[in-house]
Amino acid sequence: MMALSAMMPINTDITYCLLCHVITSFRYMNFDYYFFAFSGTLGGLMATVCMTIFEIPFWKKWGLKGILEWHENQILYSKLTNNNPDRLNFFGIFLLHFVNGVLGGLGFSILLILIPFQISIIYIVGLIYGPVLWILTLLPIHKPITSVDPFSHPQGFGPLVVSLFGHIIYGLILSWGFLLFNQ
Repeated sequence: MMALSAMMPINTDITYCLLCHVITSFRYMNFDYYFFAFSGTLGGLMATVCMTIFEIPFWKKWGLKGILEWHENQILYSKLTNNNPDRLNFFGIFLLHFVNGVLGGLGFSILLILIPFQISIIYIVGLIYGPVLWILTLLPIHKPITSVDPFSHPQGFGPLVVSLFGHIIYGLILSWGFLLFNQ
C-alpha cells in the first residue's frame, strides 16, 4: 500500500498544518460543524434566489447574453449535454446557477472556519466576499466560455455592472442567511 505522502503532489507539511488548523477550528466552535456547513448551504441557496430575482428584469431587457452568469451556464450545460447552445435551456442554466450559489455558500463557511471573524462584521465580510467571488470565478472564465469579453460587451457595461451588483447582493444575503441559520 502506497503511503499517503507519496500520493500527495503538494507539500505534506503545509497540508498537515492546514488540516490541523481546520480540525482545531472545528473543535473550538460553539456549534456543530455540520450545522455550520448546512448554514452555508442554505445561505448560498437563499442568496442565489435573491440574486436571480434581481437579474430577471435585466434578462427581460437584454436577453440571455445580458446576464453573464446565465450565459456561461447556458454554454456550459449545452457542452455537457451535447445540446445546441442557441436553444435556451432554463433547467440547465438554473441548475448550474444554483449549484454555483450553494458551492459559494459552502466556500463562505470554509472562509469563516479558516479565518474567524467577529460576528459584528459578518456583513462586511459578505460585502467583500461577493465581489471577490465575482473577480475570481466569473471574470477569468467568461470570455473563454462564451467568446464575449465582459469588458467590451456588445451591450456595453450594463451586463458587467448588473453581474457585479448581483454578486454584492449575493454576499450580503449570504451573510444575513448565515446569521439567520446560526441563531
